[in-house]
Amino acid sequence: MECAPAGQPAAADGTRLMALALIPRPLAELPWRMLIPVVAIAGFSTLVLYSAAAGRMTWAMPQGVRFLVFLAMALVISRFRIAWIKQAALPAYVIVLILLIVVEAMGFVGGGAQRWVDLGFINLQPSELMKPVIVLACAYFYAMLPAREIRGWSAIWPPALLIGIPFCLILIQPDLGTATMVTLGGVTIMFLAGIPLRLFLAGGAVMAVALPVAFSFLHDYQQQRVLIFMNPEADPLGAGYHITQSKIAIGSGGLFGNGFLQGTQSHFAFLPEPHTDFIFATMAEEWGLAGGLFLIGAFALILRWGFKVATESNDRFSRLVAAGMTTTIFFYVAINLMMVMGLAPVVGIPLPLFSYGGSAMMTVMLCLGILMAVERQNRREARRL
Repeated sequence: MECAPAGQPAAADGTRLMALALIPRPLAELPWRMLIPVVAIAGFSTLVLYSAAAGRMTWAMPQGVRFLVFLAMALVISRFRIAWIKQAALPAYVIVLILLIVVEAMGFVGGGAQRWVDLGFINLQPSELMKPVIVLACAYFYAMLPAREIRGWSAIWPPALLIGIPFCLILIQPDLGTATMVTLGGVTIMFLAGIPLRLFLAGGAVMAVALPVAFSFLHDYQQQRVLIFMNPEADPLGAGYHITQSKIAIGSGGLFGNGFLQGTQSHFAFLPEPHTDFIFATMAEEWGLAGGLFLIGAFALILRWGFKVATESNDRFSRLVAAGMTTTIFFYVAINLMMVMGLAPVVGIPLPLFSYGGSAMMTVMLCLGILMAVERQNRREARRL
């Protein structure tokens, strides 16, 4: 067996360093392990949206343009110092809270709900913005809270108030899905901050007891969605239509799908909302299990990167924010996939970066921009060591 020349490893290292030297430093420092899956998901989305529109650019073109705009926004946010983001946490919370009140006063109605403010270039859904903002606000509170008070009442009621006010404002729009996600984001930060587990168990017991009462306050269509989730076959042509057609679309795709532009459920309008909430079913019919695994794998890479950023963070605020933003993206993906597969009630949660629409994409890119800012701070601190 021949040995490689002694100078070969050094030559290889030199070649690698020369290649890196040719790449501008800001570009070389970007987290490509996250950006490549993000671009892959967005690119795949445009293909599926093109097919869902029967070979027209009706949805694909606006989606692609929005992605590029929000990607640029995320890259700009990544240059922010974490100290600036920390200082902006509570003002951002107040601003979004005001926007939620504006929605109640003068927002326009779509799909039977009053959730949007028309800004011309985008119909802004302030409740979407509350998802990352509640993470920032709760992380700021726990970063400022003395460690000795984490097990006391003073560590519970302020975050509960921060979460409860937007929850109520969003619930009356009505938007149960987004209100639930805002709550999950805030409660996640409380858990990660070190609130005793027994308090969460006690809270879960109280919620279980109060569930029948809370159910009675839901709108009729929300009650129907919950009941149909338990038994979709009870009304396959009415309240259970969404879930039934979604399962048919996913099942008909098989291993490798029916082929690009060959979907019948979306093209013949059997599948409701084929480009938004149920886009995963649209994709699965044409691309099959292979397409679904590709998409889930890409999201898994993003989540893995996000949790890695959190574990490498040294200060409490950055660690909580990174973990909170990552779990927010996880809840988006998990709830949507469970919804389209009939494993959760239909609550109107889009698939991030994949479903057509601007508000959800803006929210996720905000999360990724803040995560990149935390990752950049981690690298800066590592260089000082």
